Amino acid sequence: MFTRIIYGSRVSIVIAGIGIAIAGTIGITLGIISGYYGGLIDAIIMRLVDISLSIPPVLLALTLATVLDPSFRTVIIVVGALLWSIYCRQVRGDTLSVRTQDYIARARVSGASDIRIMVKHILPNIINTVIVLATLQVGFVILLEAGLSFLGVGLSRPTPAWGLMVADGREVIIRAWWVALWPGLAIMLTVFGFNLLGDWLRDRLDPRLRQL
Repeated sequence: MFTRIIYGSRVSIVIAGIGIAIAGTIGITLGIISGYYGGLIDAIIMRLVDISLSIPPVLLALTLATVLDPSFRTVIIVVGALLWSIYCRQVRGDTLSVRTQDYIARARVSGASDIRIMVKHILPNIINTVIVLATLQVGFVILLEAGLSFLGVGLSRPTPAWGLMVADGREVIIRAWWVALWPGLAIMLTVFGFNLLGDWLRDRLDPRLRQL
């Protein structure tokens, strides 16, 4: 059981890392484009974001996981579909603030292209927020993967996922309660640890909080 819990930690963290990377890439790209150009492009992207955020996360996750076969790829797709809009909305707001700065105007005057401005001038100034948001989302993804696996629509056996281990322990909870306890405790401690890390990074990377 100890070996399966250790291996399950790798499964959960890999899923969180890949899923957040995909969702972050999509959300950051669309968020910068939306905030930088504005107008019709901004309106279309933000309507897509509103539609995505209006759908209950659990319902969307269960629908996608049911339509697709339970697998590692399915969980990654579910994570990307749920999180990209959160990054897009946050990055779009930061971009709206950054694009009004004087150095952006000087870059335009000097002849810098839109892509260069977005990559070289806007992205570095919003990356701290993205890092904090990504760290805080790790716990959510671990809980999501464990919940889907527990319900039988996430990872499939014999993968030693924490959600599957809790589901297996449910059948013997009366005579062997520790089968469900230890993977459940691993989920709780890991999520708690990443949330603390996210709070610490926010305090360290936000200049306003460092001055307090």
